[in-house]
Amino acid sequence: MIRKIIKIDESRCNGCGACAVACHEGAIEIIDGKAVLTREDYCDGLGDCLPKCPADAIHFEEREAPAYNEAAVLAAKQEKTKEQDIKISHVSQLGQWPCQIKLAPVSAPYFSGAKLLIAADCTAYAYSNIHEDFMKGKVTLIGCPKLDSVDYSKKLTEIIRNNDIKSVTILRMEVPCCGGLEMAAKKALQESGKFIPWQTITVSIDGNILDD
Repeated sequence: MIRKIIKIDESRCNGCGACAVACHEGAIEIIDGKAVLTREDYCDGLGDCLPKCPADAIHFEEREAPAYNEAAVLAAKQEKTKEQDIKISHVSQLGQWPCQIKLAPVSAPYFSGAKLLIAADCTAYAYSNIHEDFMKGKVTLIGCPKLDSVDYSKKLTEIIRNNDIKSVTILRMEVPCCGGLEMAAKKALQESGKFIPWQTITVSIDGNILDD
């Protein structure tokens, strides 16, 4: 069909990318330093990209071109949004360092008003979305009572007693050795002399949250 569509003058294009950003349909890409109309069926012919071009390299022309495919543009936008959501979900939510219980200080600014997550090492590998579902907005302390020859309860007691901890979440695996972590956290809560909301969440070895 004959319709109005953009034309990019490659000799004028400086590759700034302003047109690609302005094109809400995703019809333009920067390839080898030049703007290219990669999908003619994505170009709606409205020319949002024209006033954004500082090099005056884009103009309208009327020629044979595929019809504007609104459904394909919408599908592409949805896929891009999905990819962006996945990237966001991969952002680390670890808010402090160190995170090992035995290395953590008993007092630090990040503990003030903190929601504390006490997690078994293996939960990070068993539960794939631990950052978003459990670590986000919390101070995370991790450990494994089977591997560390220390009494976690003493360190945890000092952390809870010396700081304004708002809540405690214990994240453990279903395996018996994780019972030591849960017991240490519960003992610390008791010996701190404070009344703080707390909960225990158990992860199965296949990565699911088990009901109480």
